[in-house]
Amino acid sequence: MTVSEAEGEVFAPASIAPQFVQARLAGVSVPGYPGGVLPQTMAQGYAVQDLAIDLWPDELVGWKVGLVPPQHQQRLGAERLAGCIFKTKVWQAGQAPTPFRAIAGGFTAVEAEFVIRLGRDAPAGKTDWTAEEAADYVGELLVGVEIAGSPLATINQLGPPIVASDFGNNDGQILSTVIENWRDIAWEDMPAQTFINGVSVGQGGAASIPGSPLAALAFLLGHVASRGRPLKKGMLVTTGASTGIHDIAAGDKARVDFGPFGIVDCVAVPAR
Repeated sequence: MTVSEAEGEVFAPASIAPQFVQARLAGVSVPGYPGGVLPQTMAQGYAVQDLAIDLWPDELVGWKVGLVPPQHQQRLGAERLAGCIFKTKVWQAGQAPTPFRAIAGGFTAVEAEFVIRLGRDAPAGKTDWTAEEAADYVGELLVGVEIAGSPLATINQLGPPIVASDFGNNDGQILSTVIENWRDIAWEDMPAQTFINGVSVGQGGAASIPGSPLAALAFLLGHVASRGRPLKKGMLVTTGASTGIHDIAAGDKARVDFGPFGIVDCVAVPAR
């Protein structure tokens, strides 16, 4: 526990995590940050996340990687952040739009993603990785859509430690096409464009991810090993929002066009 100097109140991960978990399980929003005292460091945010992972009644099958906005990077000593993905929140895209929930009064967005499936277990004690080393652990590279979601409407506005504390603002992952022979294709030749209700809201692709998707994987390999949760064969890693973070509401339809690698359609529905 730490004490907030301004308020004299206690930051208590063991109180915060169950409130986020209960709200997510019920599909309802929270009126403000649980307990009122915000995590100030990434370590504090991950302390809440680790407790929530252990409380969540599902299997951890992957992780999302997001960027820490430049204005926060020096203060927090971090360029990227991590969130968790669970088994029942992974869906395979089909011809019909994939439904996902939007919590009323919470936060929901879609992100065009290049997703790595681990080809083998990572060593438990290795916490420092290069992109070149990380490449040896890629089993498959896929395209897909991350569902960013939280019971807390202001999660992104409040900053990266708050994002980290609530599952990294993840509420699901849609998987689609495997990019065959991806090692022979330039990142610049893996495009993405996101549409919401037929209107283009962002363009980019694998080359939009700072340092490449492999740099995101290298970060995550070291990060989760340092938390005692090394990556295992078959785990998924979403490598970053390649066209931006696009807010969406129940009833809205999203489409991500990955050019030669296909299209992913999805639709937001009210949380039940």
